[in-house]
Amino acid sequence: MALKGLFRKKTVQDILAQVEKNNLEGHEALGKHLTAKDLTAFGIAAIVGAGIFSTIGKASFDGGPAVIFLFLFTAVACSFAAFAYAEFASMVPVSGSAYTYSYVAFGELIAWIIGWALIMEYSVGNITVAISWSDYFTGLLSSGGIDLPQWVQMDYLTASTGFKDATALMEGGKTFENLSSGMQNAYTAWTTSPVIGSFHFVADLPALLIIVLITALIYRGMKESRNASNIMVVVKLCIVLLVIAVGIFYVDTTNWSPFAPNGVSGVLKGVSAVFFAYIGFDAISTTAEECKDPQRDLPRGMMWAIIICTILYIGIALVLTGMVSYNTLNVGDPLAFVFDQLHLKWMSGIIAVSAVVAMASVLLVFQMGQPRIWMSMSRDGLLPKKFSNVHPKFKTPSFATIVVGFVVAVPALFMNLTMVTDLCSIGTLFAFVLVCAGVLALQNRTDIPRGKFKTPYINSKYIFPLLIVVALIFSFGYNKKATMDFITNETKTNDSEFIITSLNKEETQKVYDYLVSIEGKTNATEKLDVEHLLSQYQQDEAKYETVVAGLPISDSIKYESGFDLFKHKIPMWIFLIVIVGLVFWSYKENLSLIPLLGLICCLYMMAELSVWNWIYFTIWLLIGLVIYFGFSRKNSKLNTETE
Repeated sequence: MALKGLFRKKTVQDILAQVEKNNLEGHEALGKHLTAKDLTAFGIAAIVGAGIFSTIGKASFDGGPAVIFLFLFTAVACSFAAFAYAEFASMVPVSGSAYTYSYVAFGELIAWIIGWALIMEYSVGNITVAISWSDYFTGLLSSGGIDLPQWVQMDYLTASTGFKDATALMEGGKTFENLSSGMQNAYTAWTTSPVIGSFHFVADLPALLIIVLITALIYRGMKESRNASNIMVVVKLCIVLLVIAVGIFYVDTTNWSPFAPNGVSGVLKGVSAVFFAYIGFDAISTTAEECKDPQRDLPRGMMWAIIICTILYIGIALVLTGMVSYNTLNVGDPLAFVFDQLHLKWMSGIIAVSAVVAMASVLLVFQMGQPRIWMSMSRDGLLPKKFSNVHPKFKTPSFATIVVGFVVAVPALFMNLTMVTDLCSIGTLFAFVLVCAGVLALQNRTDIPRGKFKTPYINSKYIFPLLIVVALIFSFGYNKKATMDFITNETKTNDSEFIITSLNKEETQKVYDYLVSIEGKTNATEKLDVEHLLSQYQQDEAKYETVVAGLPISDSIKYESGFDLFKHKIPMWIFLIVIVGLVFWSYKENLSLIPLLGLICCLYMMAELSVWNWIYFTIWLLIGLVIYFGFSRKNSKLNTETE
């Protein structure tokens, strides 16, 4: 088969005709139940979840009250992408989301890649939310006097890693009571878990429970899912508004000064956590076939969901950072935490209950979107035919829904929350980038039938290069040190916890003796706590670097330099190279500014993620390519039609 066969495209006319033929091929139509109000509720259900109940705390700790600007930036980036999604959804009102859109814009291979990436986004996203729900649920049980063993409420990787780090810190003199609560829980889970041979049985069983319940609900039907989602959205919106209404009376404006304590870098440090708060609005597009008027309602649902959620996020961020100092918010349950600090226990209880509801509604929307992607890929022959089966009574993709339940439930027992959060973010951002690029690729095509919604056109020919010049002026004028450190690959000093947990017993003793000597301490009976002795210097960057330089250990432990440091910058260099290419493309083709900015913003957020996430994502895509060339390419309906 010719190489161009890899990029064979589907036409919008063929896609719409295929939907009409599904009944003849045994694929019954999905039920049409959704309006713009329902879609907005689904969007809010997906967005108001982990972000407002969890990640907003860490983002506020890093950026201070100025974190509101990060929410605004992320909302704008998602809005740009939402314009592109809405245009495609109006043009191709069928299930499939970015996968179907890429099939039209770029061809089969790219469509497969984005479909495979979407499988990661939704599956890993579901795992993330299930783990978060488990944390809140077990916390709620604990507040009611029901304490589950740690080994049934924690994943294997967290327990294993936490045990190793806790052991290293305690060997360095830190007492168990002085470990972070998360590390204490991990150590307890590992040491109290049942052991089979050398294997410790640590598994997040509550996460399994919620996945089973949500999968059963989605299997039953869209109408039931819609009703459950709408109820949960009303509950959590009432709770969020209550938090703002009560919290505003406890705001101390002195907590807003300094407004940006860690500067621009501190604000941007939380970009992946804040972006995760917005993941989910694209799940609305997977329900296109179940909308009463998708060309009108899908764009409205996406935009209203983003606008409403952004207002809520900014309100919550201002209230939280006004009620307590930003530097106390590095906790997993920031809303409950601030009211605990102010001794409003009744509010903490309400928030705990609402968090459980919020997490369940997010999982509902994510778990609903995944089977519809698989169904679309199956209809095209890229996945086995079984995945496109629609239940004759419930009108849902039944087989795909059950498989998704297993795919999400099993890893949720064992995977680490941070790992799956970042993997979900990179898969989602990749989808956003391709959807925005798809709108750009089709903007001048006259053979594509257009829907009722079209992204407003603004010529980027001169505006985009001007924006690049402004960015360069800011980088070298106002952020010169960080920019030059990036370009010159300046050596970076590791933090105290990394250094101490990397030492053996002999090295730990040497570091302790050195730190005691420079402080002039002679009390031999004082409890040895190396991590505490070293971390106290971190508030003064210059002093900390001087102390670390004198430590009697290898430089490879003290510093990150050379390729070990450069590899973390590879994603950002990829971003910068792509920017240069986009400048030429926009000048030559008069590209539309809004989808171009969407592409750039999403690619930038990808670049802010760890290089390890890029590596894991690349491995996932390579596995997908093996499946494509082994099964999907020869079974594709476009292939069989040309034979």
